[in-house]
Amino acid sequence: MKIKESELVLNPDGSVYHLKLKPEHIAPNVIVVGDQGRVEVISQYFEKIEHKIQNREFLTHTGYYRGERITVLSTGIGTDNIDIVINELDAAVNIDLEKRVEKEKHTALNIVRLGTSGALQEDIPVDTFVASAFGLGFDGLLHFYQYDQGLTETAMEDAFIKHTAWNERLARPYIVAGSDDLLKQVAADLRKGVTATAHGFFGPQGRELRIPLAFPELNDKMATFNHHAQRITNFEMETSALYALGRILGHNTLTVCNIIANRARKEYSENYQESVKKMIGYVLDKLVN
Repeated sequence: MKIKESELVLNPDGSVYHLKLKPEHIAPNVIVVGDQGRVEVISQYFEKIEHKIQNREFLTHTGYYRGERITVLSTGIGTDNIDIVINELDAAVNIDLEKRVEKEKHTALNIVRLGTSGALQEDIPVDTFVASAFGLGFDGLLHFYQYDQGLTETAMEDAFIKHTAWNERLARPYIVAGSDDLLKQVAADLRKGVTATAHGFFGPQGRELRIPLAFPELNDKMATFNHHAQRITNFEMETSALYALGRILGHNTLTVCNIIANRARKEYSENYQESVKKMIGYVLDKLVN
């Protein structure tokens, strides 16, 4: 069935609306980062850059690292931006943009998010790399889509809701696993756990400035959650949507974060930019090997 113009919005050059990308701009391996300034930090490792494209906060560099073609794309902050990025990346590779119909052959991308994050556990030092075995979403984005019930980790969700006495005014939390293949390829030697995804930086992550928190005990409850040896290791703002939409659309997804703050210890990295560079080099080498 042909997709209507109002549903799949394209630019005059035929590229997808927000990302301004066409299929030829996208490599099989895609690294996504929140900060557009980090795109160039990564692409400076490339031997050759084929494409540099920017629209709004979405900056894309596609080039070659050790002979392998890689795309680096900035998403901006939050699951709402991830909703745009994953849907438009998928549309660019799996929809015939001229005919507006789904392609017969599906293309599965490897999408790896490199981010910064705050640890919830005292035993995770700053400047540690943490891979997300699971994404725990507080954002409710997944509930706007139809999906097979096997997509989410229902038993873990129920245990989390019970442990935290989750308030019914909030969206039901959802938990989705990352790609087993990418975990083995990229993160075999890294610390792993459940990454909680908040839809805000302050109140939703337990930060209080001038507005009192409605659920001040939530972070402590999260830190003590343990389901079959799975702990909530860190807090950020994108992984749950990346894992959920990626799985529904048939892509392989993984998040690796550099811990720049330990919320339990109230510590902050003295020079997280250097550890972020080490994380970039580590993941690039794992992706091409």
